[in-house]
Amino acid sequence: MASPSAPGAPHSRRRRLAVAVGLGLVLFVLSPLIGPVPIPPATVGAILAHQLTFGAVAGAPCGARVSAAQCAAWTEIVWESEVPALLLALLAGAALGLSGATLQGTFRNPLADPYLLGLSSGGTLGAAFLFVFQVGLAEANVALPVFAFVGCLATGALVLAASRFLGGSVETLLLVGVALANVLSAVLSVVLLFNAEGSIQVSFWLLGGVGGASWDRDGLVLGGLLLASAPLLLLGRELNLLQLGPEVAQSLGVDTRRVRTRLLLLASLATAVAVAFTGIIGFVGLVSPHVARRVWSSDYRAVLPASALVGAAFLLAAHDLSGLVVPSVVLPVGLFTAFAGAPFFFFLLFRHRRGEFMGSPP
Repeated sequence: MASPSAPGAPHSRRRRLAVAVGLGLVLFVLSPLIGPVPIPPATVGAILAHQLTFGAVAGAPCGARVSAAQCAAWTEIVWESEVPALLLALLAGAALGLSGATLQGTFRNPLADPYLLGLSSGGTLGAAFLFVFQVGLAEANVALPVFAFVGCLATGALVLAASRFLGGSVETLLLVGVALANVLSAVLSVVLLFNAEGSIQVSFWLLGGVGGASWDRDGLVLGGLLLASAPLLLLGRELNLLQLGPEVAQSLGVDTRRVRTRLLLLASLATAVAVAFTGIIGFVGLVSPHVARRVWSSDYRAVLPASALVGAAFLLAAHDLSGLVVPSVVLPVGLFTAFAGAPFFFFLLFRHRRGEFMGSPP
């Protein structure tokens, strides 16, 4: 467990929290202004106000000087393209951050992330079957998330089943996940040999992105996130006790095997929801819990929701950068999370060598 906070630490945490929330709000407000089509900021704000109030505010959002056709085009871009992508980034980032915090607490390993158990490999293999063998390719907008979602959940269930057969310890679970991830990666390499064009599509999907966002997809991601997060947030106390070790947690009334199974299934669900609609976006689940513990505390009742908030802000910032660097080109969001997350990962390794993991469980 984390050591007691030093005097003045709660005040410092509140100040850092206020700064983080303020920056997040600024980022959220400015995000709709970023896009390949230059739209006046005042017009963007008026369009959002018009749509959010069902026309009660800003009756002519684009102003009298803009033609009706131009205003309709701008409204379509802002409300049907930019805002759904923004919301998908927030929801997927929250799912990955929540999953990362859950896995780090379950394994008591500060280097764990949502792809530790081979979930990403399972989702990628599901997507590869669609691209390579063109299964349901005519309905790719619907079939791709389904294939990736099923691949993620099936992998999580297979890992749990195998680990239970072999003993069910945390170490066994981790080794089974790593082994299965490598097997699935090998199978993926074999599958990609059948169709070179499909290989290119899978490679782009592996970099992740929110370009295919829509209001319907956002609704599905929100539903999946609520299904995973509601029970997870109720397991914060059990996660705190697991940090004391399985024997101690068991003596305090926690059925460690059952709780661990629930945690991993819910983490798999959260990861699958994000991966199904955004592709593979790395490092969000690794970085977010560390930032949350640094700003809030090591109490998982706070770490879980805080990690979701940090993950949402992290992925939203990456989405904004992808639109700023080359506005005329849709760059994968995963590139920017990798550029930010890889140095952070090396920083964690450095802190681990010195025994100074920030706020992480022992």
